[in-house]
Amino acid sequence: MAASRASISTFLANETTLYILKRLGQALITLLLASVLCFFVMQLAPGNFLDTLKENPKISPQRIADYKVRFGLDKTPIEQYFLWLFRIVTQADFGQSFVSERPVVALLWERVPATLLLSLSSLIVTWLVGIPLGIWAAVKNGQLVDKVLTALSYAGQGLPSLISGLLLLAFAQITSPLFPVGDMTSIDHEELGFFGKILDIAWHLVLPTIALSLTGVAGLQRLMRGEMMDVKRQDYIQTARAKGLPESRVMITHAFRNALNPLITLLGFEFASLLGGAFITENLFNWPGLGRLILQALQAKDTYLVMASLMMGAVMLIIGNLLADIVLKFVDPRIQLGED
Repeated sequence: MAASRASISTFLANETTLYILKRLGQALITLLLASVLCFFVMQLAPGNFLDTLKENPKISPQRIADYKVRFGLDKTPIEQYFLWLFRIVTQADFGQSFVSERPVVALLWERVPATLLLSLSSLIVTWLVGIPLGIWAAVKNGQLVDKVLTALSYAGQGLPSLISGLLLLAFAQITSPLFPVGDMTSIDHEELGFFGKILDIAWHLVLPTIALSLTGVAGLQRLMRGEMMDVKRQDYIQTARAKGLPESRVMITHAFRNALNPLITLLGFEFASLLGGAFITENLFNWPGLGRLILQALQAKDTYLVMASLMMGAVMLIIGNLLADIVLKFVDPRIQLGED
């Protein structure tokens, strides 16, 4: 018993544990403030869900009144917010969708896998392409390769996701039926075998992933090149070169590791945007993810569905930043997590 208490005390006194507990406490306050802000900003929009129903002559005033009571729209915004918050705390209930009359959590979880698949594939492509290109540009500093890659990165960052998506849609139309567009599976998907289904989804994933990754690749390439150029000027890099090490080994073994820290922080923010970053791309390519669902919810003023999606994004942001800090501590033990 004494040994277990001592181990628990040691665990709680650990710097990383204390930091995580502190951040979780801050996260609760952040989520509360974010929920208040989001809820009351939504109230500033004119009208509500019932205004659309009133335009339908087939829906009686009595039915509209019943909906008003059922969804709590007969109460003041302050009462609505605290009732919603009370249900979350006591029952983990984020409310019902006005449109589908289903729990919003169930609706979100139906769409999360598709969005997560698209976002993760984009994240993987961005890092697998952007980092090597950034290192290559730094190694070839001032040469033609560096100039071409720099020009492409500027062009990529200046190309909005909407424009790149439209260009890829035009490309798909020109090369049709080579690249499928619309949904994430083919009509005969259920008739395919296990590997056939995987290939079918992967093929539908190609164009949306490219559209979502272009700007990220360009930005990550520039950031990687800049960090590598800064590290190249450090004394220990000059020492490694003086020892006669090949330039490629100097850059990969010594420079890259020390240039990695800012990228880990960036990864935390990218993790946070996994569920929301594909908004435009999903709507362009008719991808059945959260982007389309949230857009429909905003148009219908489906308050609780929009609130749940916003809170999910806030949670992802907090988790992403926390994971980035922990990974930074693991990569570079010199970093003190408790320092602000």
